Amino acid sequence: MNDFMPLEGWDHVELWVGNAKQAAFFYENALGFTRTAYAGPETGVRDRASYVVEQGDIRLVLTSGLRGNNEVSEFTCRHGDGVKDIGLQVPSAAEAYRQAVQRGARGIAEPQWVEDEHGKVELAAIGTYGEVIHTFVNREEYAGPYLPGYRSVSENGHLSPGVGLKALDHVVGNVELGRMNHWVGFYERVFGMTNIVHFGDDQIQTEYSALMSKVMSDGSGKIKFPINEPAEGKRKSQIEEYLEFNGGPGVQHIAMQSEDIVRTVEAMKERGIAFLDTPETYYEEVQGRVGEINEDYDDLERLRILADRDEDGYLLQIFTKTAQDRPTVFFEVIERHGATTFGEGNFKALFESIEREQALRGNL
Repeated sequence: MNDFMPLEGWDHVELWVGNAKQAAFFYENALGFTRTAYAGPETGVRDRASYVVEQGDIRLVLTSGLRGNNEVSEFTCRHGDGVKDIGLQVPSAAEAYRQAVQRGARGIAEPQWVEDEHGKVELAAIGTYGEVIHTFVNREEYAGPYLPGYRSVSENGHLSPGVGLKALDHVVGNVELGRMNHWVGFYERVFGMTNIVHFGDDQIQTEYSALMSKVMSDGSGKIKFPINEPAEGKRKSQIEEYLEFNGGPGVQHIAMQSEDIVRTVEAMKERGIAFLDTPETYYEEVQGRVGEINEDYDDLERLRILADRDEDGYLLQIFTKTAQDRPTVFFEVIERHGATTFGEGNFKALFESIEREQALRGNL
């Protein structure tokens, strides 16, 4: 079949934050990223400052506004630090934009070429849930540090190994009750994606609350967008708490792959990253449920790493606590050994861990 929206991979995730300079320090020192590029007043940008940090194939852009009436500053006032842009590499930004808009996407930035001494990049952008956008990036004719207008700040042009994070795995969105299927339809229609996994409220629930989730994927399986909505429950669910403190829909968490999750989590803990806890009872039954793995179950228990298996293999995963004071964005570290799903067997343990954090905040 002709793929009307070929996606070559993730390009970047841009977070709009209150203080990009301090955020960059956090991502470098706590998560092991290397600062590679910068744009701001010193490079001719007058209204914002942006720091590009990279690790493996992951590229994050951290941007803050320099004045109060700036769109970045107003975004962070409404939402706190959060994801604004999920960039996708495409062979033609103009064609991707044309295909998306004619299929009902909301245009944000029409296709344009930007250039400097390193070459040129083609960009275009469309809107998705909340204030999140997707930027289409064609960088085949560019050899610079990130985009024209940015200057390289890496000392030797090489990334440090960091903590072993190597690639983006998926980016999860939270939307309002009753809107999940709307956005599932959006990704089906605009991107040609398919719903590869569906979790109902009977599968993701605790005594108090529940959620529903559908996972959208492109044909190659490289780009995956799970979409969550709250479900009826006795108390406020984690999705409702997110929507309240984020001021509406947005990105809930960013999942990053590791080739050695034990070493990665050890390194992140040493750097001060706090992870969600998992009760002892989880580790009493996980080995019988998941079976033989390459890793030592004692290491998983010591570090509170979760394990699950599907028909294609197994996966290991762990979730950080929220990365800022608002209970919104957090991160996942995941190591896949063939498994293509998302740890269904871990949802109850994860959900209960999040509820314990909600209770401490007085939001359950």
